[in-house]
Amino acid sequence: MTELATRDNLADEPDLSPGDERWLSLLDRLNDLSVHKHFDAYGDIAWDDPEYHLDPTDARWELDPELDPLGATDWYKSLPADKRARLGCELVASKMKLGLIFENILKQGLLRFAMTLPNGAPEFRYAYHEVIEEAQHSLMFQEFVNRTGYDAPGLSRIDGPANAWIIGLGKRFPQLFFLFVLGGEDPIDYVQRRELRSDRPIHPLLERIMRIHVTEEARHLSFARHYLKRTVPSLSRARKAQLAIFAPLILGQMAQLMLKPSRRLVERYDIPKHVIDEAYTHNPRHHAETIASLTKVKKLCSDLGLMRAPYSRLWKTVGLDG
Repeated sequence: MTELATRDNLADEPDLSPGDERWLSLLDRLNDLSVHKHFDAYGDIAWDDPEYHLDPTDARWELDPELDPLGATDWYKSLPADKRARLGCELVASKMKLGLIFENILKQGLLRFAMTLPNGAPEFRYAYHEVIEEAQHSLMFQEFVNRTGYDAPGLSRIDGPANAWIIGLGKRFPQLFFLFVLGGEDPIDYVQRRELRSDRPIHPLLERIMRIHVTEEARHLSFARHYLKRTVPSLSRARKAQLAIFAPLILGQMAQLMLKPSRRLVERYDIPKHVIDEAYTHNPRHHAETIASLTKVKKLCSDLGLMRAPYSRLWKTVGLDG
């Protein structure tokens, strides 16, 4: 069984110069890691090990008030223990289903991106390594959802056209596509790393899935960041303006999708609106955590000149200027 990384040794990569040598060196490193440190959803997770048995009423699924603000509300604390656990378990399942759908979109966009590359392009091999790894993530996410017994929903029908538009960006505007990638992946990576560093007892199946995910996502995030650093400076003024306008809108929306309970879960447990407001909408701590989850991608946007005036007003409008 492949050893899991204990820390993100790609997060602090030095900035790459426009020269090909350092870019090729990074791609070689990422490709080598994909060959020698990769995971299989079924070969590397002992799903039928009794230790990994998934009981939705297990107390380890209860929300930690330090990690999820819903767990700190009097409404949640007043629920019976088994319902608190089941809600926590189904919240994890709903986020995994959302992650699965996001990675489905990501894989399709990556394939569109790969088909724009000429023969001999070093990015082609990396893109396919990432598609393969994301497919394994989707398999383990869906297997987890299945074992909870919760029929976690997908996105609504109205999201179909938006998804097709995002996928098409892989071919038409890859810089904007990879901004979407960071908007979806950075917040969940932040949450998973924070949970893995916490002292709370974590169900061993969830811990195994999270460690696999953060290990391989380190590569995907590194590629997206450095691809943007390498290519955005040479974009036209109009394209840079598009990126600057979309950046705060994308990041704000994607972070909330990843950090708040889905509408269907709110309806399923009849969570009162004032509780959602208390936990998320009007909660300064949740707002601070949302901004913290986007720290790396915000710094990237700043370095790329996407946060300067007049676009800085958009960041303030969506509440991400902190």
